[in-house]
Amino acid sequence: MSNSHPSSRPSSGPKRKSSSKRLKRSQSTPRPRKKDSRPNQQDNAPNEPTDEDHDLIYGRHPVLSALESDRQLNRLWIISKLRYDPRFYSLIEQAKAKGTVVDEVAPRRLGQMTQGGNHQGVAAQVAPYEYADLGEIIEKAKAKTEQPVLVVADGIVDPHNLGAIIRTTEAIGAQGLVIPQRRATGITSTVMKVAAGALENLPVARVVNLSRALEELKSSGFWIYGATANAETALPSVDFSGAIALVVGSEGQGLSVLTQRNCE
Repeated sequence: MSNSHPSSRPSSGPKRKSSSKRLKRSQSTPRPRKKDSRPNQQDNAPNEPTDEDHDLIYGRHPVLSALESDRQLNRLWIISKLRYDPRFYSLIEQAKAKGTVVDEVAPRRLGQMTQGGNHQGVAAQVAPYEYADLGEIIEKAKAKTEQPVLVVADGIVDPHNLGAIIRTTEAIGAQGLVIPQRRATGITSTVMKVAAGALENLPVARVVNLSRALEELKSSGFWIYGATANAETALPSVDFSGAIALVVGSEGQGLSVLTQRNCE
């Protein structure tokens, strides 16, 4: 091609032809290797954390709350300085008696496991959360007080928001929380972390059909109140009395149409 007659080209010609030649080469040259190598990236992923962070909670208050409750901890990671702290020592010994594996680790290991989270020297892998039966929550709530309060969360998808709702629900003295199984987050390690120990005192029921759950609450004597931004009655004007189920909506659409129909 033009390379055989370099003297016939103008001074600016080589740059133009060279750039166009490079352009054609880059367009025509296949690059299949990049896609083929991507699946192998998972095989070479760091070993920490893998299964260890599946139900991982960390921080002194969440872990202490879990230790003080009847929840099963599969494994506990703690720095040596905190291992013999009076607040932890006896509880850790009790957990070991129940089968919890206790590992003394360096702060760096905890930092890797929590991906830089504020672990405060301790982390634990909890057993999967055991949801309560709705019927049991209703029965215990009515036995505990003449004016029981249950909170129903309709389609909360952000675990941080669900954790905050759990914390608030427990703080107001409610006897339980109801969440749907579909199109909503369940009780994950993130939820437990944000709830900051409130789950140890608050039972949660996860139901397949939220509308049927609301009907069950009605038949058990609960008044169903729905919280919406465009409600006809302002919250301070509502006369709450008797057994109450307060329904809060999702982050996006709020209360679903079907849920609103079940509210009184």
